[in-house]
Amino acid sequence: MTSPAPSARLILLSNRGPYRLQPAATKIRRERTIGGLVTSVLPLVERRHGLWIAAGEPEGRYVFNSPKCRFTLRYLHLTPEQVRGHYQGVSNNALWPLCHYFINRIRYDEEEWQAYESVNQRFAEAALEEAGEEDVIWVHDYQLALVPFYLRQARPSAHVLFFWHIPFPSVEVFRTLPWRKLVLESLLACDVIGFHIPEYAKNFVESAEELLGASVQAERLQYAGHECQVLARPLGIDFHTLDRQARTPRLESRVQKLRQAVGDGTLLLGVERMDYTKGILERLRSIEYLLEHHPKWRGRFCLVQIVTPSRGEVEAYRQKKREVDEAVGRINGQFSEGGWLPIRYLHRSFSPQELSVYYRAADIALVTPLRDGLNLVAKEFVATRIHDDGVLILSEFAGAAYQLPEALLTNPYSPAEMAASLESALQMPKDEQRLRMTAMRKRLKEQDIVWWANEFLNKTEVG
Repeated sequence: MTSPAPSARLILLSNRGPYRLQPAATKIRRERTIGGLVTSVLPLVERRHGLWIAAGEPEGRYVFNSPKCRFTLRYLHLTPEQVRGHYQGVSNNALWPLCHYFINRIRYDEEEWQAYESVNQRFAEAALEEAGEEDVIWVHDYQLALVPFYLRQARPSAHVLFFWHIPFPSVEVFRTLPWRKLVLESLLACDVIGFHIPEYAKNFVESAEELLGASVQAERLQYAGHECQVLARPLGIDFHTLDRQARTPRLESRVQKLRQAVGDGTLLLGVERMDYTKGILERLRSIEYLLEHHPKWRGRFCLVQIVTPSRGEVEAYRQKKREVDEAVGRINGQFSEGGWLPIRYLHRSFSPQELSVYYRAADIALVTPLRDGLNLVAKEFVATRIHDDGVLILSEFAGAAYQLPEALLTNPYSPAEMAASLESALQMPKDEQRLRMTAMRKRLKEQDIVWWANEFLNKTEVG
């Protein structure tokens, strides 16, 4: 691969864009979308004055230019049929459950795959319209797995990066995908492909080797005359911004008001999308187990469970919400005493600034997915702990566990083990809290979003 010129632009592609746009009388109003990729990557695109291509409305090209925000956004309109086949179909009903090991939820459909192909081709065409010969095209996540193939086919000299944000499953699981070879061939058409942790990179390499016969040498894969470098680097966060926000007097005032509203006792916090991979029900059952088997903790803590609405058009997600609603009602009905509620359940979207208030106010964060590519909530909680206090309980099946071993790692499938971890957190001395939190904060500060981006873009010598 030839290196791009120092003046090369960054062209970023993702299924979801950073804003919801609403035409107004004199200008376009924008509202930030919620999601880990947007939260971490948007500051990067702004700093580099890049161009972001995503599916969205209204279709068009939008330039945002202010002292704090300068980049171009291009939205592509997708038809309802394309959305159903590409996003709701292959992305949500095939690739998502496949990569999270929920085999019983997988649905493979050939017509949906054709829609997936057409959307990926549309993204590739838009990128080629925007990108000069020296520009770097950075494709993000499983919804756009075929884009590198179309890019390389149309422009063999293109500089193509890819980051796979969810787990990459073992070859035994991945081989069930009917279009496995097409996906692997496309990913191998990249110059660099990234994963969060070594386990996912290893699974990808083994799949490419076993299913395609790719040649492996250290971090490099050779296939069809092209060399692809495979990196494992966990996505960073904008640590300095989160840390700075957590220190403002205004946020401190809001933290105190929240603590007063919740009442005395230890404040536990859970934050996630409504998704069957996030382990929300299992967490609630562990709270129920603790209160049943260790009644001394009744009245001494409160779990604030924030759940952001997600994929409401998908029946599996609507069913999961019903189950969570019922579990919260059952537990509160059984254990509430006087004015004490064990669980406060908030089902709505929160801005990053609002979440920072909850992160700072909490004593313990419960981040316990059944399987997660990384999990940025765990990192954001740590970044806001400006006094080096608090406890993070983290699922051993979250990619973040690789980077945050000082957290209390637990098995979300075991209510007893989760309850034991919670008891340990509730009783942890301040000195031990500081020891663990200081180590995690230091690592996240060093391995922030700038570090992460440079790990990939330096491979193409884009500064």
